[in-house]
Amino acid sequence: MSICLQDKLKDPVVKHMRLNPPRLHLDLTVGEALSEIRRHPPEGRIIYFYAVDSDNRLRGVIPTRRLLLAPSDQPLREIMVRQVVAIPDTATVLDACEFFTMHKLLAFPVVDEQRHLLGMVDVDLYTEEVHELENVGASDQLFQLIGVTAAQARRASVLDAFRYRLPWLGCNLVSGILAAFLAAQYESVMAEVVALAAFIPVVLALAESVAMQSVTLSLQVLHGQRPTWASLFIKLRRELLTGLLLGLATGVAVGLVSLWWDIKGFVAVTLLGGITGGVTLSAVLGMTLPYMLRLLRRDPQVASGPIALASADLVTLLFYFNLAVAMFR
Repeated sequence: MSICLQDKLKDPVVKHMRLNPPRLHLDLTVGEALSEIRRHPPEGRIIYFYAVDSDNRLRGVIPTRRLLLAPSDQPLREIMVRQVVAIPDTATVLDACEFFTMHKLLAFPVVDEQRHLLGMVDVDLYTEEVHELENVGASDQLFQLIGVTAAQARRASVLDAFRYRLPWLGCNLVSGILAAFLAAQYESVMAEVVALAAFIPVVLALAESVAMQSVTLSLQVLHGQRPTWASLFIKLRRELLTGLLLGLATGVAVGLVSLWWDIKGFVAVTLLGGITGGVTLSAVLGMTLPYMLRLLRRDPQVASGPIALASADLVTLLFYFNLAVAMFR
């Protein structure tokens, strides 16, 4: 990939956006909107119309077909799509290309933190980047940058797939060995209360599931946005509370099952506390890891999952076993 193209991909998207996107006030009717368009024709190609309020905040998007076919007395509020995918003004051209790849839309509005409509970018921005590439190797580099590795998609060799996937499987392998080592350290407690060992798969499965959910949510939040420490702390607080509620709900369910089996009461309390703590910590880890990897300029999409699973297993077992020791004593 040429140095010129690399530099352009790092440009702020605001440098390449159209400053006057087709916008309509959301309080207009369809007839009033069409009259407004005739009096003040939008510049350039029209793909979507954007509905804004009196403060120029983006409130919805109006596909041109809907605007032309709707009754003239129908309010724009009723025909606009309220869930709008918008590009933040902090994004780069590379981030915008990722939006086009992931969402398959023809244009995106560009907004600031308060959702004020600043401009728009259409699919021409994406196609221009592709056309500037000189060869297939450079094309692969662009697709790798925007999260779609073309070489991997075309790879047919079993050996190549093995080499690509083994290192990340090794992460889980190491965590499994460490988990076995941890279990051996608490062998005396598990020998006294066999039920503690019987419920380990359930405890770990819940923690791993929540960790992967949090990783997925974190990657969605990071999509096209630059992470900051402030935004991380805000997301962590919310994820901490969500993980706590999830842990309590599933911990109560498993604890009740253990009581139904006529297992000792302290085992049920240990399961409740262990699952609650493990799920809460796993939720925090799953939300934090993609942010940390992006802040360290590493690819969060590839590494977050295996690292999150390995970390969730270890912290959950530590919490569970230590709580069991405390309760047993």
